[in-house]
Order: sequence, then C-alpha cells, then structure tokens
Amino acid sequence: MSLLFLAHRVPFPPDRGDKIRSFHILQHLAARTRVHLVAFADDEADHDPPESFTRMLASCTIVPRDKSRRRAAVEALVGGKPVSLTAFANRRIAAAVAAVRERHPIAMTFVFSGQMAQYLGPDEPAIMDFVDMDSAKFASYAEDSSGPMRWMMRREARLLGAFERDVAARVSASLFVSDAEAALFRAGGAQGRVLAVENGIDSATCDPAAVSPEAIAGPLILFTGQMDYRPNIDAVTWFARDILPIVRRRHPARFAIVGRAPTAAVQALASDDVIVTGAVDDVRGWLAAADVCVAPLKLARGIQNKVLEAMAMARPVVASAPAAQGIEHAGTIRVADDAEGFAARICDLLDDPVAAAALGTAARAQVIARYGWDARLAPLDALLP
Repeated sequence: MSLLFLAHRVPFPPDRGDKIRSFHILQHLAARTRVHLVAFADDEADHDPPESFTRMLASCTIVPRDKSRRRAAVEALVGGKPVSLTAFANRRIAAAVAAVRERHPIAMTFVFSGQMAQYLGPDEPAIMDFVDMDSAKFASYAEDSSGPMRWMMRREARLLGAFERDVAARVSASLFVSDAEAALFRAGGAQGRVLAVENGIDSATCDPAAVSPEAIAGPLILFTGQMDYRPNIDAVTWFARDILPIVRRRHPARFAIVGRAPTAAVQALASDDVIVTGAVDDVRGWLAAADVCVAPLKLARGIQNKVLEAMAMARPVVASAPAAQGIEHAGTIRVADDAEGFAARICDLLDDPVAAAALGTAARAQVIARYGWDARLAPLDALLP
C-alpha cells in the first residue's frame, strides 16, 4: 500500500505547532507504509529538506507558496470561496498530486489541514486532519473585529464551515486535536466519523537535563510561538502592556518573546524589560532558563504545543483557560484569565522558587505519563486500510 500525504507546510523542521504535529504523524505513517509527500513551502529553508527527513519517504514534492494575501482575497471574493482555500489553490500542487496518483498505487490520502482538502478526488479513501476547527477561529476573529474586517471574518467563518462539513461527509474520518474541538465540530452539524487524536511530546528531546540554559539575568518569564500568528500577537501584547507591569511591582522580572517572524507590532514591544528574539537555533535553552512560562492566549484552539513543551522542560506554567483547555495537566498548570489573576499566579511562583520547581517537576512527570507520541497516535493504525 502507498499513502499520499498532503500538507499545507513541509512537516520539517518540527519547530512550530502545526509542523510538530504533521511531522510526528508523517513519521508514524511512514513506519507503517510507503508515503508520498506533497507539500507547500512558505519559507526558503523548507524548499530543500535534509536527507534525514526525506529518507523515510517514498517520494517528496515541495512547491513554494507565493500567492499574496491580496490576490487570494480577490480570488475568494470573485469566486465565492473562503480566502483560506484560494490562498492554497495552486496549479503546480494540483499537477504534483495528479502525478503521484498516476505513477503510484495510492490506497489512501491523508490530508493535513483543511486548506489541502481541495485536492481530494470525489470518491477516494481519505483521512482528514483538520487539527482545529478553523471556521470557529474566524468566527472568534469576527467578534474582535469591526467594519469591513468583521464582515470578511464572518464570511470566512460561514463559507469555511460549509466546506469543512462537506469534506467531513466525504472522508473516512475527520481528526481533531482535542475532544473539545471534535465535539464543537459535531455540534456544528458535521456528519461522518469525527475523532480526537491528541498531540504528544518528545520528552527525551525536551529534557532539561540535556540542555544548557540561556544566560539571562534576573527572573525570566517566557512566551514561545510563531510571532506572526494573530492569537500569539494578541497574547504577548496583552501580557507586556497589562500583566508584566503588575508583576514588576513585586519582582524585577523580564519577559522574553521567543519565536520566528515577529511582526512590527511585536517588535515594538521590545524594551529593557521585554526581549524579542525572533527565530532562535534552539528554544530549549530559553525554556531551561525560564522561571515561569506563560500562555496568555485569549483565543486558543486545540492543545497548545507551547504548553506541553514547557511542561516537558519542567517549567511552571501559567496559562489562560483557553490555552489550558484539553490538556490533562492534573493541576500542574496555574490558570488565570484576567491581568490581576495572571500576575498573582506568576508572583506566587517567583516568591517560592522551591514550590515552583516542584510544580515543574510534577508537570514533566505528567507529560511523560500522558503525552508520549506513540500512545497519542496509536488510533491512526485502525484507520489505515
């Protein structure tokens, strides 16, 4: 049997949330069958992945994604389609998919991320990994927008929701990263088999004993993530402006924002008290140096890899309820949703380093017990032909 794996980003290197999940799923499937990968690259470094990655594949086709957001929006408005789909509509990808199907006996297609479902044939066996319910994300964006942008976000939510339901009715199974996302999808009228396949964590790689901490003076509060992603931008902006000043009344803490592609709005947060790093070679050094890791996301879908990574690195975590949702943390995450509460939880941990360290140790133990990738991805085996 051969399997076609479609991905909206090359699943390597596994250094951001979606690529971590897609990499481990791809690796899991490639250990069981021949896998042909067709994927977009939206970064120069992704155009030519190393042999250490491609050797597990039967074939690998990567196409640059160079369509501008403006062009995608115009095409969507003219064609009556979601922008999320027109942004990933590409003749070279369509041709690559057709070529793989013509040359190889494909028994099933695994689609990673809803944008790639447009390349499915009408009757082919397929598994659809939506990861999160994107239509619900855009509905949330609409609530925080106004004027033409509010109309655009509502339109995207409506059209994308209809597309998601249509895809779910055609595939063998629709996967989501958490039970909450799967339940939300069912409640929205989705038909077919809807399952939760949770994210895991590589606790051997995320091991504080194997990493040298970055040399950062003073108490360090850390946020990690892709910094051109709107929920992350909103989170660090809220933290830097509303939460950090409260913390600094009691502790001379610094806030580090670690992640690639920081927007101008994120870079503008940089100060003596706020560090904006951009991309780093190894985020584990920053995690190892952190006194507290935070996830103050007001909009969060599914399970947050940034939280699992911090827990695996034995860091105490303070998170919003949306960011903690879906993670079985057994009380090892401190949860708060307003600025005063967030600051209070952080200050409590900075006040008592021994208790904070014990909380981090318990968090790592919980991750090891509950979130190994092999166990999380085992349900995929029953879906293969």
